Amino acid sequence: MAVAAGLAGALAALTACSGGGGGKSASSSTPHAGVTPTSSSGSKAATGASAELQGSWITTSGGKIVALVITQKKAGLFVTGSKSWCSGAAGRKAGKQMIHLTCPDGSKDRATGRVDSVDAKSLKVTWSGKTGQETYTKAEGGTLPTKPPGHLKKN
Repeated sequence: MAVAAGLAGALAALTACSGGGGGKSASSSTPHAGVTPTSSSGSKAATGASAELQGSWITTSGGKIVALVITQKKAGLFVTGSKSWCSGAAGRKAGKQMIHLTCPDGSKDRATGRVDSVDAKSLKVTWSGKTGQETYTKAEGGTLPTKPPGHLKKN
């Protein structure tokens, strides 16, 4: 129960990070390198994340819960039980959905992710760092999913 409360708080904090609060933030008003809004000239710059990608996503890694939150073009990631968090951008580039994150602790484990698949319930991301592929489950309304992510299901 404490994990659920902590995760709900983390999700709320990550979602709040997408606003323009007065405190210092790791994200800036300029988009992350590699994921930029489209220009009016119709160039092939990246566009915002798809509607399916929007929301809060949960997985586990090394016994810790990993929460990935995507709101419009912004993305944030939080790992429970650690001080690890990252922020950045999500969007379409060269026909692929991509997530680019910067972590204040310098971690590159989840710096660049390619979305392999996404639907209403699950999200598969292959990260360029040592994390590799992760499968996330959609968390509705800041609550934990009722079923574990696909890779945790018992056969």
